This record gives sequence, structure tokens and C-alpha cells, in this order.
Amino acid sequence: MKLLDAYILKRFLQTYIFVVMVIVLVVVMIDYTEKVDNFHKTHAPTNEILWDYYLNFIPYWANYISPLMVFIATVFLTSRLAARTEIIAILSTGVSFMRLLFPYVLGASVLAVATYFMVNYVIPAANKTRIAFEIKYINDSFTYSNRNVHLKIAPNTYAYLESYNNVVNTGYKFTLERVEGNQLKQKLTADHIEWDAKKKKWTIVDYKIRDINGLHETLTPGARIDTTLNLKPDDFGSNFNLYETLTRPELNKRIALLQSRGSDGIEIYLIEKYSRDTRPFAIIILTVIGVIMSARKSRRGVGWQVALGFILAFTYLLFFMLAKGIAESGNLNPIVAVWLPNAIFALIGVLLYNTIPR
Repeated sequence: MKLLDAYILKRFLQTYIFVVMVIVLVVVMIDYTEKVDNFHKTHAPTNEILWDYYLNFIPYWANYISPLMVFIATVFLTSRLAARTEIIAILSTGVSFMRLLFPYVLGASVLAVATYFMVNYVIPAANKTRIAFEIKYINDSFTYSNRNVHLKIAPNTYAYLESYNNVVNTGYKFTLERVEGNQLKQKLTADHIEWDAKKKKWTIVDYKIRDINGLHETLTPGARIDTTLNLKPDDFGSNFNLYETLTRPELNKRIALLQSRGSDGIEIYLIEKYSRDTRPFAIIILTVIGVIMSARKSRRGVGWQVALGFILAFTYLLFFMLAKGIAESGNLNPIVAVWLPNAIFALIGVLLYNTIPR
């Protein structure tokens, strides 16, 4: 690495850290202003507010805005170098514009790798504590209200619940069916099922088991029986931002479970999974665009280029949120939704590179 590369790389990373710190500080102040009444109302302890909530809130938001802040930092740094004619001096020595991009891309790649590790392992672990705090002290108490719940809990086994009470972990009017091909082989009906937290099993109460073998049927009644099902009380718990609390392996496991059950709402988990892959690439793409659009000295000054950078950055964010919303409704493939903004802005980068004079 040459001296010039080290100089730009150092300034790039310093500017990025400074911009992220300023924006996150503003976000924290806004968030505290919005939630201070909830903290007082629920008597949230100060140490939990600081350590359980905001200590985990800061890295979450720092990572969330990372691609945009990389872009803003790039525009801010490059426009200042251009305003002081440093870019012109560098290019006049015979350094190509592609070579000038090297330290920027190197810095963006470092941040991209760190971001991938953060979004898949560190941030989800922090979100577990942060979201648990929000559920406890900020959100209203959760009550499971769905009725007539159908679940596929095994390849040939289907469960049904008329209702579920998540306070006492009890499901009512329970049915368990085993189907082979298109034939019903066994059907269990029960008045209700109860979760035994000590045994980690379900207790089926007042049940009847109907075994079917061709034209012959056997009916076996019973009062209580313990059993293990591919069903947990967590399946009826609050799903508030659950996808944000799952590490990469946990997210894959959750997606596989929902797919095996044929459940609705799988799109949000697929979008989360794929967006974690696109975020590092977004950092690199936006960095290159930032250099291209701000390397030329502007008569309007640095402020105009930074403002233009903000506009373009938030256009990217708006476009991503729009595509994500369409995908969550099931009208767009999740992979297409999360990669489309990157693809479009990559094309914009190529267009800018070939049209903007440098």
C-alpha cells in the first residue's frame, strides 16, 4: 500500500466513524424523547435502560445505517479533497481514476466484511436483549388471538387448535391427524392440551384416539397422556421483530421449520436472510458511486455535493423499503426484492462513471 492509499484509507475510515457517531447520537436522543414516558410508566430500571436497551440499540442502528453512512462519508471526504484540488493533483501525476478508487474500495471491503459478520452473528445476539426489553417495558402485553390454527408438525402429521391461551400455555379443542397418502390413518381429539414446563412436554387432556385400518376402526379414550410434539409455546408467543434476533443458523432453521409447516409469513424471514447478504455489496456499490459523483470540483461547494449525496442515499433507502414492502405482501420474489436496489444502483454507478467528467 502506497502512502497515498494509506492517507485516503485513514481519512475514509475516520470520516465514516465520525458520521456514524453523529447520526447515531441524534437517533438515540430522538428515541429517548419518544420513549421516556414509557420508561416512567413501566418503572424501567435505569441500569436496564442503559445496558439492556441502549447498549444494544446503538450497534443495531450503527449497522442499520451503515451503507448510507459509508456513502455520505465517501461524498464528504472526496468532495473536500476535490475542493482543495487534491484530486486534480493526484490525477495529474498519472494516477488513473480506477487506481484512485483502490483505497476507497479497500476501506469499503473492510467495512463490508465486518458488516456481514455483525448482521449475522453479533447484532442478532444484541437484539435478543434489546427486543426483550421493548416487549417488557415498552410494548403492550402480548395476547395470542388467532383462532382455528392449522399446523403441519411432521411430514405426515397435522395439528389443529381452536384457540390458544399464551398466559397459561393451554390450547383448546386440539386435534392431531396422521395422514398417509390421501388416507387418514389416525386422529386424536382432545378437550385441551397443557404445556408442562418441567417435563418439556405437552399433556393431552380428555382425549380420544381413532385408529383407522381400511374399514376397521378402533377408538381408544383416555384422561391424560404426556407426549412430545414438534410444537412449542414459543410458536404462540410474540413474534415482534423475531427475525432480527436470529443468527444466521437460527434464521435458516426457522425458515426450514416454516417451510415444513407450510406456514404464512415466511417472506419476512427470507427477506431478512437475503438482505443480510446484500448489505455488504451495497456498501461497496455506494462507495464507488460516492467517489464518482464527488471527485469533480463543484462551483457550488462541498455543501451542495454532500446534500446531493444525502438525497441519493435516501433514494436508495426508499427504493429498498418499497421493494421490501412489496415482497412482504407476496407480490415479489424476496431475492429479487433485496437485490433489485443494488442492481439498479450498480447500473447507475456505471452510467455515472461513463458520463460524469473527471
